Amino acid sequence: MDTLFRFVSPQSSHQQSSYSLSRSSSSSRSSEAPQINYKDYYYYFHQEQEEQQQQYYQEECGTNHLVYMDEDFSSSSSSKHLHHPHRPPSSTTSTTTPAPTPIFDPADLSFPHDLNLDFSSPSSSAVGASGAGGRWASQLLVECARAVAGRDSQRVQQLMWTLNEVSSPYGDTEQKVAAYFLQGLFARLTSSGPRTLCSLSAASDRNCSFDSTRRTALRFQELSPWSSFGHVAANGAILEAFLDPSSALQRLHILDLSNTFCTQWPTLLEALATRSSDDTPHLTITTVVSSVSPSSSVQRVMKEIGKRMEKFARLMGVPFRFNVVHHAGDLSDLDLDSLDLREGSGVALAINCVNALHGISPAGRRRDELISSLRRLQPRIVTVVEEEADLGGGEGGGEEAGEAFLKGFRESVRFFTAYFESLEESFPRTSNERLALERSAGRAVVDLVACPAADSAERRETAAGWSRRMRAAGFAPAAFSEDVADDVRALLRRYREGWSMRAAAEESEEAAGGIFLDWKEQPVVWASAWKP
Repeated sequence: MDTLFRFVSPQSSHQQSSYSLSRSSSSSRSSEAPQINYKDYYYYFHQEQEEQQQQYYQEECGTNHLVYMDEDFSSSSSSKHLHHPHRPPSSTTSTTTPAPTPIFDPADLSFPHDLNLDFSSPSSSAVGASGAGGRWASQLLVECARAVAGRDSQRVQQLMWTLNEVSSPYGDTEQKVAAYFLQGLFARLTSSGPRTLCSLSAASDRNCSFDSTRRTALRFQELSPWSSFGHVAANGAILEAFLDPSSALQRLHILDLSNTFCTQWPTLLEALATRSSDDTPHLTITTVVSSVSPSSSVQRVMKEIGKRMEKFARLMGVPFRFNVVHHAGDLSDLDLDSLDLREGSGVALAINCVNALHGISPAGRRRDELISSLRRLQPRIVTVVEEEADLGGGEGGGEEAGEAFLKGFRESVRFFTAYFESLEESFPRTSNERLALERSAGRAVVDLVACPAADSAERRETAAGWSRRMRAAGFAPAAFSEDVADDVRALLRRYREGWSMRAAAEESEEAAGGIFLDWKEQPVVWASAWKP
């Protein structure tokens, strides 16, 4: 990754291991987070706003009570004050504007004394599979989701007020989890999920640049194996499939269906450069950038990445061609035939799917259809890396809507608590890069909690679920070799304690051939390879 964004010399690059990740020699400066007062955290809506919002809230909880969290999660970390258009402007001068009529009586709000909460926040303990694990944020959030599912308006009001008082996007892991899920719950209750997600994404896009992307990606890979784990495993599988002695292939074409900004490929280029000049294959990478509507900022970032990729390939002495395809909408709508992936005889096609398949809408059979279309391309190898979580929202099940919501919510809390905890223990306390990663996770939470499942880009599945889909499409698992496993273990030894690798066969026969990245004995990322 470092070699992609801040070139090192060819000599120092060759000193790296074939699968090793280059390291940034200096860390990014981070500004200290602002001090924010979270005491006065709820405000009353005016009568006209109440009329607009009550209908959905009544349907969700059977009442017209509303509570509002005044937190601008889309603002930059340099912002000193939090504002909302419905909040009365603060001023030292007197005003004759009457105070809005409260929608509910604040005297009804009180701490839920029936919950035995421990606010000591044991950050070093593992999160329980149930989503609680003795953590106060998980307990409060799951209890609030249960009240939402049961349409208990008084309980929802009480718990959301409590969460307002104790949550903070700049606090510890528990406070952050509470803050971001509270935002998702409020967006759900006010039927503003898609609009909130659009606003948060637009705010993030305004701050998107090559430099910010570089800093965040470099620091994430430097301090956490969350993304580099899948890169090393997938690169190893692709190289071994291509360099099979029984084949006489001179060209490798990789269809990259991922959202990694090509951070995976510099180490692959290094590995190819170790071969003799007569035996160095020609590499073509076609990367698909899928989004709701490709923005100019993302296009600029990818253009700059393409230039640096081509320059680095020249330094490595690898014949190289780089293509970028910007695709608007669901990845399942992509016309694969238009990508011109076949370049004649002697070309091996590899398909790389890193955190891409879960972005396909779970509605209908879209995921199965895309996997089947990949099979028709007759690839030599397909690598699949996905985060390990059952966030399908009850798709295909016979559960009631409320039960399905509660099940998915509990699993979301468990998964993102582990993610936030890993960031907390890996990054410095004041880190702009960590804040960017946390806000990205916060957008995913809004998507999962407040947006329709059919339009979601965050509905993850477990390894067993993806394996069933791959097998049904005609793929068979390709086990990682011991060499690749050793490379992954060597990678994990560079990071702090808590990370480990586990063979997927120990978890389930359906996921045989893959490996898990575990954080404190919790599987968080699954990497696998498949052959037709």
